[in-house]
Amino acid sequence: MLKKTQHVPAHLAPGQRPVLLVIVDTEGEFAWDQPFNRNAIGTSSIASQPQMHARVFDAFGIVPTYMVDWPVATTPAAIATLRRLLDAGRCEIGAHLHPWVSPPYEEVLSDYNSYGGNLPRQLEFDKLRLLTETIADSFGRRPRAFKAGRYGLGPHTADSIAALGYDIDASVVPYCAFTADGGPDFRAFDEHPYWFEAGQRELLELPVTTGYCGWLRRFGPHLYDAVQTGWGQRVRLGGVLARLHALERVRLSPEVASGVEMRRLTDALLAGGCQVFSLTYHSPSMTPGHTPYVRCEADLERLITTVHDYCAWFRDRVGGEFMSLSQLRQALAAQR
Repeated sequence: MLKKTQHVPAHLAPGQRPVLLVIVDTEGEFAWDQPFNRNAIGTSSIASQPQMHARVFDAFGIVPTYMVDWPVATTPAAIATLRRLLDAGRCEIGAHLHPWVSPPYEEVLSDYNSYGGNLPRQLEFDKLRLLTETIADSFGRRPRAFKAGRYGLGPHTADSIAALGYDIDASVVPYCAFTADGGPDFRAFDEHPYWFEAGQRELLELPVTTGYCGWLRRFGPHLYDAVQTGWGQRVRLGGVLARLHALERVRLSPEVASGVEMRRLTDALLAGGCQVFSLTYHSPSMTPGHTPYVRCEADLERLITTVHDYCAWFRDRVGGEFMSLSQLRQALAAQR
């Protein structure tokens, strides 16, 4: 997973239209600016997830994947909401590990330990096993896609999820590092999906769509970090370059990017040969007040409208199509 020499590029068939996926980090509600708390397990926002289906997904035939964490997988009301969507073929279910709220509770709570990949190998595996089995019991089928909470992959994560029967990982965030508080460094990774071997299985990595825009984008991996530190940070050079549309790093998420930025990113990545795009957001953002991205009803309306308008543009202007994660894996596997 993290050893680039073992990666095999994953390609769609020649002539295949670009593909858009939707992945939702489906999790309990917690205060993002507070210390980690094992009791932060509210899931009231799950009841709001069907709103995105009614206003966006169903109209476009989009089948999102809800990456479910422990609080969601163990709360009857949350299970019932997602189970109705799942049984109707309107979503898929994956797994999302937040170690601090996922048993067994053996580790000290800390920033470092909030990344599952930093835990001892057996403890990470035990948390993953319990989460996987619980999701299977709650939803009537075993999850086949995984996304690490806080993108917290580690040296043993790939072997663990392979042993538990997963086919897809969606945790890598290209060009980004989370090393400030002990997280992984993905700066050497790009936006393209790839196959990798773990244990006796071949898994597919679907990176979180992230990339550089602007006329300096080809220098992005080397230039971006430089302008964000030292003198570049002091003179706010990164902001200047972004305003000039010279260089900006954008993630394909309505939580952190505008519709204009998402379209600009997509155009830039298409020009670089990218075929697969993954739009992501957090489930608590569907209820105002639970994330920094959606504090009021106006924020929620903006988020939903941004997703709708981007999907319409992707279909009508890009000429793309929508797939679920399982459909995409099948399409990519056919080209192996």
